Amino acid sequence: MAWLPQAVFKPVQLNSTQLNKTHPTIVTTLKNMESQLGFPLFDRSGYRLRLTKEGKAVYRTVKRVIKEVAELKIQATHLREGEETELNIVLGDLTPKDQSLKTLRSFSKKYPQTRINLLFENLNGPCERLLNGEADLIIHHVDPSDSRYEYKEYCEVPVVPVIAPEFYPHKITQDLRYSDLKDYTQCIITDTAKQQDMGSHFVNEDSPCITVGDQHTKKQVIMQSMAWGHMPLFMVEDEIQSGALVMASGKSIKGIIRRITVARLSKKSMG
Repeated sequence: MAWLPQAVFKPVQLNSTQLNKTHPTIVTTLKNMESQLGFPLFDRSGYRLRLTKEGKAVYRTVKRVIKEVAELKIQATHLREGEETELNIVLGDLTPKDQSLKTLRSFSKKYPQTRINLLFENLNGPCERLLNGEADLIIHHVDPSDSRYEYKEYCEVPVVPVIAPEFYPHKITQDLRYSDLKDYTQCIITDTAKQQDMGSHFVNEDSPCITVGDQHTKKQVIMQSMAWGHMPLFMVEDEIQSGALVMASGKSIKGIIRRITVARLSKKSMG
């Protein structure tokens, strides 16, 4: 009976060769189906068969059911092969969003049956989510010496200190120290980790500060000459080249290169 929907879909083009059924079998089966439903599916008054109003309604329902059955078969195949039906993925604050979302788009096209829940966290937040079992994967930097992580290198992100020229009136040299900036507001990003206390990240403890929730807001605060701070280079590279921002790296104030990884817990078995 798997061929029957085709008979409903294309009554004008029915022939025994297409359906691999004899013509009497097709006619008999359709009449039996109409008898069971209690109404005609086809208008037989003309030269060609045409769907009745009721037949068109059945057509729409059958078409939807066939699509759902096909999707169910695909999902069953993925489950047999051990693929995940749902993934919680966390992107860290230093992860290049354009690059990572293109990667996830390719994944979604390849595995359309896997539902992706995308989350965004700062600083220690992604690692905490992963260690607490609230994430399956993170795209973030991890401690390579920590055996709890299984990871693959994804990209490198330099993090650099930047200042708007209008914000700091003095000449910026290699000898600039944190103590020189103690009276100048520093912009820092909120650590979304709830329990981990991993210390400060480039925070000048003696300075006033503005706290923000994401890197894009942090950039705007710095651009508006409200504060200085460390930023991922890919977000401020154009502004540095144009002179809108100045790098403040030197003997005392350092940047860092973060190695972004795609990481999961080493003990977790996934598809």
